[in-house]
Amino acid sequence: MSNEKLLFRLDQPHGPGDTFVSWQHGSGGFFATTGVDQSVLIYNHHGKKVEQIRLQGACTGFGWDVDGDLLAIITSNSPHVTLWDANTGKRSQVDTGLRDAMSCVRWSKTGSLLAVGTARGNLTIYNHSTAKRVPVLGKHTKRISSGAWSTENLLALGSEDKTLSISNAEGDTLRIISLRAEPSDIQFSKMKLDERLDGENTVSVLVGRKTLFLYNLHDPENPVELAFQQRYGSVVTYKWFGDGYILLGFSAGFFVAISTHMKEVGQELFQTKNHRDSLNDIAICSRLGNVASCGDNQVKIHNMSNLQETSSVLTVEEDEVERLSWSEDGQLLGVVTHSGSIYVYLSQLPMVWSAFNTHLAVLTSLTELTLYSHEQDSKGKLPTPLLNVDLPVEPTFVSLGPYHCAAGMNNRAWFFELGQNKPALLRDREYLGTVTSLRLNAEYASVLCEGKIQLHMIETPDVSGEGREVRLFPDQHSHEMNITAHALTTDFLIYASDMGHIHYFFLEDWKLVTDFRHSVGIRELYADQMGSRLVVVDDKSEGCVYNPITDEMLKIPDFPSGCCAVLWDCQPEERDVFVAFDDTRIITYLYNKDSVEGTSVINAGSSKMPTSQVPMLLCGGKVILETASGRLTQMTLSTHEVSGSNIHDIHKGSLELALSKQLKLHRFSEAWKTCQVLNRKETWEQLAEVLMRNLEIEFAIRVYRHIGNVGMVWSLESIQDVEDQRLLAGHIALFLCDFDTAQDWYLKSSQPVAALHMRRDLLQWDQALQLAGKLAPEQIPYIAREYAQQLEFTGNYAEALSHYERGLLEAPPAADGPGKKPHPDQENHNSQCRAGVARAAIHCGDVRRGVSIAADTSSSRQLKRECADILQGMNQLSDAAMLYEKGLFYDKAASAYIRLKNWQKVGELLPNITSTKIHLQYAKAKEADGKYQEAANAYRMARDLDSVVRLNLDHLNNPEEAVHVVLETKSIEGAKMVARFFQRLNDYRSAIRFLVMSQCHDEAFQLARQHHQMELYGEILSGSLETEARPQDYRSLAVHFEGAHNSMLAGKYYYHAGDYSKALKLLMQVMKANSEDAEPISLAIDVVSVANDNHLTSQLIEFLLGETDGIPKDPKFLFRLYMARHQYKEAAKTAIIVANEEQINGNYRNAHDVLFGMYQELRHNCIKIPTEMRSNLMLLHSYILVRLHVRRGEHLKGARMLIRVANNISKFPSHVVPILTSTVIECSRAGLKAHAFSYATMLMRPEYRSQVDPKYSKKIEAVVRKPGSKLSAASEEKEPSTPCPYCDGPLPETELNCGQCKNTVPFCVATGCHIVKDTLTACPNCDFPAIMPELQQIVESGEACPMCSKTISMDQLMRVTDAKSYLHQEAEE
Repeated sequence: MSNEKLLFRLDQPHGPGDTFVSWQHGSGGFFATTGVDQSVLIYNHHGKKVEQIRLQGACTGFGWDVDGDLLAIITSNSPHVTLWDANTGKRSQVDTGLRDAMSCVRWSKTGSLLAVGTARGNLTIYNHSTAKRVPVLGKHTKRISSGAWSTENLLALGSEDKTLSISNAEGDTLRIISLRAEPSDIQFSKMKLDERLDGENTVSVLVGRKTLFLYNLHDPENPVELAFQQRYGSVVTYKWFGDGYILLGFSAGFFVAISTHMKEVGQELFQTKNHRDSLNDIAICSRLGNVASCGDNQVKIHNMSNLQETSSVLTVEEDEVERLSWSEDGQLLGVVTHSGSIYVYLSQLPMVWSAFNTHLAVLTSLTELTLYSHEQDSKGKLPTPLLNVDLPVEPTFVSLGPYHCAAGMNNRAWFFELGQNKPALLRDREYLGTVTSLRLNAEYASVLCEGKIQLHMIETPDVSGEGREVRLFPDQHSHEMNITAHALTTDFLIYASDMGHIHYFFLEDWKLVTDFRHSVGIRELYADQMGSRLVVVDDKSEGCVYNPITDEMLKIPDFPSGCCAVLWDCQPEERDVFVAFDDTRIITYLYNKDSVEGTSVINAGSSKMPTSQVPMLLCGGKVILETASGRLTQMTLSTHEVSGSNIHDIHKGSLELALSKQLKLHRFSEAWKTCQVLNRKETWEQLAEVLMRNLEIEFAIRVYRHIGNVGMVWSLESIQDVEDQRLLAGHIALFLCDFDTAQDWYLKSSQPVAALHMRRDLLQWDQALQLAGKLAPEQIPYIAREYAQQLEFTGNYAEALSHYERGLLEAPPAADGPGKKPHPDQENHNSQCRAGVARAAIHCGDVRRGVSIAADTSSSRQLKRECADILQGMNQLSDAAMLYEKGLFYDKAASAYIRLKNWQKVGELLPNITSTKIHLQYAKAKEADGKYQEAANAYRMARDLDSVVRLNLDHLNNPEEAVHVVLETKSIEGAKMVARFFQRLNDYRSAIRFLVMSQCHDEAFQLARQHHQMELYGEILSGSLETEARPQDYRSLAVHFEGAHNSMLAGKYYYHAGDYSKALKLLMQVMKANSEDAEPISLAIDVVSVANDNHLTSQLIEFLLGETDGIPKDPKFLFRLYMARHQYKEAAKTAIIVANEEQINGNYRNAHDVLFGMYQELRHNCIKIPTEMRSNLMLLHSYILVRLHVRRGEHLKGARMLIRVANNISKFPSHVVPILTSTVIECSRAGLKAHAFSYATMLMRPEYRSQVDPKYSKKIEAVVRKPGSKLSAASEEKEPSTPCPYCDGPLPETELNCGQCKNTVPFCVATGCHIVKDTLTACPNCDFPAIMPELQQIVESGEACPMCSKTISMDQLMRVTDAKSYLHQEAEE
């Protein structure tokens, strides 16, 4: 925990017992000790004894004068004062003139006055300068025990007589203060007062070791006496520090700080128990800002700025620490133990160091130099010590090179060679003056002393170096130059003068190569490793970076005025980074050579400087520092610091701050990783912009490609291969919208015309014209034209006219060849300029010139329109109309002629006009003139058809045309006019019709009731699609018919009015009166379906089932009701019943349609289809297919379908004999003789034989009588098989039940056979499956779908590759 290093130890130099130490003032090179052996020993600060002074008795006091030249010693047995001269080492005796024992000796703070007090209270004041002695008898009545001088040479003495005296330098007593107890430890200092007074205004003294007495010399009547808590014990000692603060040490180990300000006096600012058992002494070092206390066997050191924290602890294992004191410079701390031993610690070293690349040479002891090596990838480790160099002296300067180090003081230096194991002293060398600084490289040493530099080789060469061993700077031609700073690199000696000169001396050529003159004198310079960058600090305390290659000096922004030094980063990747630091902060800078802004120095931020530490080396953003005790520490600059070891664990806000730091320092690889973690488009764009600004084109392309900005990738790739750095910088500045910077770069580049192109693209015509005058005069007309277009757009027509005229190009000379035409681009340019002249001339008032140009046949239609628009805005209608007409803008021309009342011209232009507004204006004009037919035609062209109706009715007497227009347009206003017309003619039917059409329902109702046309009004009202009748209109009708006892119509209109309960009630009355009438039943079904009322539904169902009157109604009504109510399951059952009735009655197509419709509804609503319905539909469809097959000559297919129907002949009772007859005939035709014989035999039964058509009876009898061979018949009747779509097993074509998988197979709507997966298709209308070739043949023959009877086109038929939907459908059903 201790920062202090034990320098040496003196074991009981005066034997066991109390030992005292006094440090020499001033240089602090000596310290004196005394003890019980009646001697005083004097040591140097290395612990070497210099002098031993034997005394005649025990030493009662000793001390150094203010300059540290004299040591005064008094004893108890002698009236003489012994003086030892530190400069000469001689002793002398001074007689005090008093004959009693001396007890106290004190040197004044400002001169050579020595006060000596005696055991009897007498005093002698001795002036060493004049050797004058002033004895004062009876100053006190008892022993003088303590005393102190003030800076004003006032002497305060304390005596065992419990008084405090204050005297002047002549010994005259000024004041006597009586105290409660014996005084001790008297000190002069400044108390904090409201009024600031110069000088030491307060005497402080311990009274009886219990209280602290403060006596203000300016307020003697109000002394302050401070008492402390009993638990603290007695006051051991106290020290003044800071601005009127006091530290007190107490015997119980407590350590207390108080203030002497009158508002704060008595308040403890800080208190701690610093030692466990006891506190023996405290000491303060103002130079270090430290305070130390000792007690037990420890010394604890605190910083005055933070007393709460203990900065270091020294432990003495063998003994208790009795007292301690610091040397005046704060370097050494003397600790005295109870047994009399003295320990001297090194608390602060002179900060003497030197760095080369990543190596350091640091003074770690007074005469010891330690060499360290810092690895660039050390990951936070401190530099590693390599070897120690023992020095013959305490150096004031050191220097480190690649192979050597040097150290020295005054005018002498020692050079060491750095070997593998230990350093070897090469030589020592004396110079002509005191050495200010020394620099080394591999071969040479550069020594600055008294404004001159001596450059010499470190090692003496074996052979002569052609006069290159030694050289002095400045040479004899520049003796007036005073060199103030220098640096030595591998190739150059760099030095600067107080006149502002900077010189580079090239070692290889042994001559000066650079001479730069700064505006003011240079105080210090700091070169990077190669010397290609140089930080210069001038006499104004301003910093600049000098580049010897470009001979350019750049000022460093925010450079600290109290700069202590500058460090360049020694890591190659960070070679452009350097720091400048003062006592409080370290500022990081970046030398930015290649950027859009040019070469610059960027302030990247600052870091707080650790207290009492000095930066020595900068490597990769990490600073190696030396503490006051010679230890090395490391800190990361805040500009390089990222909070967190893992970038993925860092808070988002901290990551954004880290990204900002990385971009400032151009640490682009790290910034890429940070952006990956943040993964926000804004941060990627921020990175890309910084990369572009620093001309990192490849990296910027990589970023833009990552975020998908194709435009920027293409743009950057197009300039990636530009070698001219200035041109490249111009392009980048243009991309960044920094146009002025871009122009500056372009003009400096190899393609200055790029600046002109940029200004033209930016429409910055003034700058473009200026640039064109210098770079491309031939472009001036084109730029003038473009500038004129912009001026015209902004309304500056006079300027625009001037630039349009300036832009006109002269025609090529005739010498170019007869008939040669101008270039198309030139011709187009001139035409644009002429057009601009025309427009601008009109705007400027020169109408004739503008119109003549626009009216020219060579001028474009667009120009004519533009000029005409301008003229119309200026109310020059005649010229505007003329230009519109010439430009074929007939609507515009007609509008202008209308404003001029030139109807003749309007009429001429009318066939070419498309604007309804113009036609309307013309129509009104013609109507006003009484030309109604022309007006009507114009109104029709203007689409004002109400006016057409009005003219036909009022003026042209053409009601047929008016009615035709109203019926065509459905115009409400037109219908009103027609209705009034027919009312006037007493044509009430037509009037009512048109009143309803015009939505005049009340008027239509009154007219219909008045003329007994209510039924007509109702039909019109309910049948008119173009009107939205109101419910109250229907209700009025219903009430009327109810009053007229017409329940049918009343119920109908109550239904339309939305009163469903009343509507059904009236319709039920009609149905009960005449149950055979289908109209009220159908209407009642509509009412119930719309009402969605279960009670009304149950009433109607009871009626239809006959529960009301005992007469069941036709099932088709019940079927319609269920369908309307979306009760598909009940509808399906009813549909089967209806279909069966139709089938029994022989209406097979009707039955088929009913079942098909119900089948589709159930499929649409995903309801299971009853097996009976599917089976009945299959039989009916098979029967219907017979006629199709027979008509197409496919008798075998027809016979197979008839066999299927005949096998279920009981379901066709109305046509049993005809069906069986057809079956016998078709089977005979198809060669199915066994089946023909079977069904012919059935026909020959008595119940059927009489019903057989006579023309077929003989044929059937012949089939029965001559059946043929049964075996041959069986072989002929064998039906071919195709694969079952479920199990792929063989299945006869017309068989729909598979015997292997037990599935019912869907049938083909084209043939009636079962479907086959390989040739499956479906009707695009009804989605019933079919065999594709068969259905194609039917479609090609012009037939419709056999199932839904809808037409199919060939291109609608698509092969179904996945039959699962049809098979699963069957399975689910």
